Amino acid sequence: MVNYMGKLDGKVAIITGAGSGIGRATALLFAQEGAKVVVVDINDAAGEETVKMIKDGGGEAIFIHADVSKAEDVKNMVQKTVEKFGGLHVIVNNAGIVGEMIDTANYPEETFDKVIAVNLKGVWLGIKYAVAEIIKSGGGSIINVASIGGLIGFPGISAYCASKAGVIALTKAAAIEYAKHNVRVNCIAPGVIETPLSTKPFAKLTPEIMEAHISRIRLVPMGRMGKPEEVARVALFLASDDSSFITGAVITVDGGMVAW
Repeated sequence: MVNYMGKLDGKVAIITGAGSGIGRATALLFAQEGAKVVVVDINDAAGEETVKMIKDGGGEAIFIHADVSKAEDVKNMVQKTVEKFGGLHVIVNNAGIVGEMIDTANYPEETFDKVIAVNLKGVWLGIKYAVAEIIKSGGGSIINVASIGGLIGFPGISAYCASKAGVIALTKAAAIEYAKHNVRVNCIAPGVIETPLSTKPFAKLTPEIMEAHISRIRLVPMGRMGKPEEVARVALFLASDDSSFITGAVITVDGGMVAW
């Protein structure tokens, strides 16, 4: 009888925004591949549901409530992870928000600040507090979830695009800094994925901005939206030893949208 060996056996992974969408799909896949998973979200019910799904599948997981834009929350989530599982090998900085969808000149300042705080500052805080523990564990992987919105422009979501472009630049800088410590820092840039984050905000769009977005989606060469599981599989690759010589990379998962 051959014993099953998962790609993440013996690893401890934190996944933020794991209560739904890409984060949940990633948490479930990591657990299936042997990781001890720390599910992080601001929605307690959604986070606990992800933990239940993992445990029902025979995996090991805990839930930690955290607002990734708050330093104390992020510091606490890392400390609790190490206390529970004895170390940290992987963090997926996935939590994010779109914010209001409105043209740049009329964008509310407080909403702009919030989007930057969650999407960009939250990733920075994740790196800041996780990297020392990952180094103590002998190295590992930091995976930041950006967006193709950080590579190309989308009307009505300038704050979101700016935050995701910042995540890409932050990823590259951190990759250079921590390569000598055997910590790989990479970035995933999803396209239009079937998640609450990508679909719910469209209900408030003006007809003009809606048509601009629809026109962009029509440009997806593969002719469809992506699935959270398709992004999760890329995260698994980056978390595992299969990507042992990859750092500072930005991998698009967009059906070819930015290839135009």
